[in-house]
This record gives sequence, C-alpha cells and structure tokens, in this order.
Amino acid sequence: MFYLIFVTLVWSFSFSFIAVYLSGQVDTWFAVVMRVLLAFITFLPFLRFRNIQLKTMLLLMGVGACQLGIMYFFYYNSFQYISVPEVLLFTIFTPIYVTVIYDLLQHHPLRLSYLFTAIIAVIGAAIIRYDHISTNFIIGFLLIQGANIVFALGQVGYKRIIEVYPLPQHQAFAWVYLGAVIVATIGWLLFGDASKLPTTNVQWGIIIWLGVIASGLCYFLWNYGATKVDSGTLAIMNNVVIPTGILVNVVIWHQSLDWGRFILGSVVIILALILHYKIKNRSSN
Repeated sequence: MFYLIFVTLVWSFSFSFIAVYLSGQVDTWFAVVMRVLLAFITFLPFLRFRNIQLKTMLLLMGVGACQLGIMYFFYYNSFQYISVPEVLLFTIFTPIYVTVIYDLLQHHPLRLSYLFTAIIAVIGAAIIRYDHISTNFIIGFLLIQGANIVFALGQVGYKRIIEVYPLPQHQAFAWVYLGAVIVATIGWLLFGDASKLPTTNVQWGIIIWLGVIASGLCYFLWNYGATKVDSGTLAIMNNVVIPTGILVNVVIWHQSLDWGRFILGSVVIILALILHYKIKNRSSN
C-alpha cells in the first residue's frame, strides 16, 4: 500500500504540469515517446535476456504498449478538449475497469463485493468533481475512457503475469518500458509533428521529470505495489489520485474548489477502502 500512496502523491503533479506546460504546445507523440524512452533508459541496466521466456517478454512488452504507449496517446490528447478537473472527473471509472478485467483474467465469476466498493469509490470521486462540463466533453470523455481501459488492462495484466511467471520485477519492468517505446516510436513516426518540439528549459525539464520520475520510477513502484495488494484495493487506489491531483491544482495554480464537496467525496473514497478491507477480512475468516 505504501508504494501506491507514494506514487499517487507524485502523480498528483503530472495533471497540472501537462495541462499548463505541454498540452497544445508540444507534440503529443513527441512528449509520449520522450517520456517512455527516458523511463526505458532508466531501467535499461536491468534488461536481461537470460532466464526469461519469449512468451513472458512479449506479454510484458504488451503491458507497456497498453499502459504507457497507447494510454499516453489518449491521455495527452484529452487535454486539448477538456480541463484538468474534467480529466480528473472522467478517470473515476478506472476502479470498475480494474475489478472487471482482473476477474476476467482470473476466469472466475465477478466478485460483486469488490465491484461494490469500486463503485463507492467512483461515487466519491464524482461528488468531488462533478461540475459544469464543456462542450467538448464527449471527445474528452471518450479519450479518457480509452486511457482508463488500457491503463487498467496494463496494471492488471502486469499483476497477473507476475503471479503466473514470477521474476525480479526490476528486470520485468525493463521489458514493459521497451514495449511502450516501440508503440510510442511508431506513433511518433506516423503521426508526429516535428514543428512542435519543446522550446523552453521548463518544457524540457518537465518532460525529463515525467520520464525519469513520474514514469520510470513511479510506474514501476505502482505496478510493484499492485502485486502486493488485492485487486479490490488496487481498484480503489486508482481514484485516490483525484483528490490529491485537485489539491495540487488548487494550491499551485489557485483554481477554485468547493471544499464541502471535496471533503465529502474524499471521505467516501476512504470509506470505500475501509469497507473493502472489512468485507475482505470477513470473507477470509
């Protein structure tokens, strides 16, 4: 759980950094390819070809292609249509995707108790962020749902791969980032705009921070943490980033906030996590 909480705090800054300094100014595919390339370089010393099956390599690369390559394409483009608060609002459905996908990969009936607590977490996030939505919300909504689905598929897929094909996770993640680099590079070559490269030290600094810290370190810690908790906890933790991300947006960029709804929604998310643990402990006794 500690790893998930730490990563949530770091990721809280990413939403605003991308919206303020990169969106509409730096080509989406360039930002994505640089972010995952820097993450891959960070883990390159751990890339191993021995004692790992080809099937495992390909599965891990598939995780990276989904969770970082394709997800970032949806995610970065959404900022061109909707605001940071709307991006945060539309991510609230991720816990449901995590719960459903994990149960499907396990080939057993949907665990309704996990789905129930995930829905409570969604309600808490909606209390915080449901507000006036811009006219471009449909495009933005669909882009974020695409990001949510492939992000959920990636983290749940990684959790399942490590359960079935255990190996040192720092080595596993080198393959995850390689898959992301391949997808992002193809996207850049096909759809990239070379006229919209970073032009300021601030933009380059943010891309480096996003690549080395927010991606390189934090995606590893998030997926590592995912293997240490059950899918219900993982699902709910996907929505904890919403209140923390909003706080960063308010404190640093002085955005307005309905504090009553914010506190109420945050309490509901925390209650969802507590309720999940109570249900889990009762079923195990």
